[in-house]
Amino acid sequence: MKHLFLTLLALLLLLAVFLSLALGKYQLPLTDIYSFLVWKISGHGGLSAQQQSLLTNILLDIRLPRILAALLIGSTLSVSGTAFQALFINPLVSPGLLGVLAGASFGAALGMICSQSWLVVQCSTLFFGFCAVGLAVVIARIFQASSIIMLVLGGIISGAFFTASLSIIKYTADPANQLPAIVYWLMGNLAAVDGQTIAVIGLPMLAGIGILIVNGERLNVMSMGEEEARALGIRVDRVRLTVIFLATLISALTVVIGGIIGWVGLIIPHICRMLVGPDNRLLLPAAALTGALYLLAVDNVSRLAFSFEIPTGIVTSLIGIPFFVLVLKNAQRGWK
Repeated sequence: MKHLFLTLLALLLLLAVFLSLALGKYQLPLTDIYSFLVWKISGHGGLSAQQQSLLTNILLDIRLPRILAALLIGSTLSVSGTAFQALFINPLVSPGLLGVLAGASFGAALGMICSQSWLVVQCSTLFFGFCAVGLAVVIARIFQASSIIMLVLGGIISGAFFTASLSIIKYTADPANQLPAIVYWLMGNLAAVDGQTIAVIGLPMLAGIGILIVNGERLNVMSMGEEEARALGIRVDRVRLTVIFLATLISALTVVIGGIIGWVGLIIPHICRMLVGPDNRLLLPAAALTGALYLLAVDNVSRLAFSFEIPTGIVTSLIGIPFFVLVLKNAQRGWK
């Protein structure tokens, strides 16, 4: 039954993608989208040359990259949050636990200050995301009292440090040009996504999601505690390092694509856990599909709810906070 749920969820996601292609300030009939897809696949769709050019520009150059970005970011944050919650045995854990999002935000802001090149900004975002997690790990290594607890505390310290550093960057930024760009970027937005960025960054994100899903059974054992996992033959340190590295990598890449988009990695795992249970072999793929569907829907709302576009990160926060309060009432059910 639960596998059937995953199949239905995947079909619902495909339908949502198809409908999202039609949504926008310039409305497109579903029949035109269907004809365009038939033309791209078979070369025969009954479209004029002018229609082909117009639909190619709207669908492939503008809407499809943004839809793919929403799918990737939603899946990535949801899978990362689910993996972290299983690894740390804590329902309040999110992808930003070890400071990766704070470090990536600082890196993006620093890149905007130092260079006009978008590639430099992206590389700086990824580099400082890993630096933040590295700092958390170093702090945990210094104090060996309890590895999990000290790793979490190290993440809190690292996140605070890079958040303070980001404030310094914003204080010293040019208030006319650089500061508005930094603030707007940190709100989380998919408006500037392009196909080339998705093509380059999408592959490592999908690979990271796939490897985390494959490790679902090991995460099940890790959820029982370190001693039990070692007794069952699990190489705890290797699994922990793999999960932290992959979750850090793909979480930092979400900031590269669309800035800070919060709450997705916290609320989606709870929703999926109540739907399919705590088995990570099903929970991780369910989180990937649900997160993609959720962020796609949120991005459509941010584009169409008003005459102006609201940054996606703001909408996820406005929805996520009250929704999480409602989810908390039943959150313990999925952990029992």
